[in-house]
Amino acid sequence: MADISDRKVAILATNGFEQSELEEPLKALKDAGATVHIIAPEGGEIRGWSGDDWGSKVKVDHTLDAVKSADYDALMLPGGQINPDLLRANKDAVEFVRAFWDAKKPIGAICHAPWLLIEAGIAKGRDMTSYHSIRTDVENAGANWHDKEVVTDKGLVTSRNPDDLPAFCDKLIEEIAEGKHTSRAA
Repeated sequence: MADISDRKVAILATNGFEQSELEEPLKALKDAGATVHIIAPEGGEIRGWSGDDWGSKVKVDHTLDAVKSADYDALMLPGGQINPDLLRANKDAVEFVRAFWDAKKPIGAICHAPWLLIEAGIAKGRDMTSYHSIRTDVENAGANWHDKEVVTDKGLVTSRNPDDLPAFCDKLIEEIAEGKHTSRAA
């Protein structure tokens, strides 16, 4: 596993994030040495979704209005249905995501999180995957959708569901270790 002990990673989430899709990347990123902060529109705690009901709470490190993309080396977006749907309707969250892309920093998005990539105007022309139920959304946004456990396109790492988390975490850490993607087209 790559050593990313000199990197800071933001995990952008809100209530309704898929529990495993926040907790497993958080652990993997920390195990690889990164400093990781949970960023949310609201302070205090946010609650995950696990199975068919609300899951555990996670402490928010910083509110979205108190940080900027320049504070971080990479961004991770957990899925779930509720979390990315709420965030894509939040102008500041969408701008935060877009700022990472514009700065050519790695972004990881799993499950329904590609909705945020679509809203930020990032999907067009990209090779991506997502949860199968939003495949049409991803394709309609101009992305090339692939049914693979992990798809990478110049620092953009996407996966389909919690079963893909091991491959997703490994590839995201690898992309963070590589740093900026200067060859990325705007």
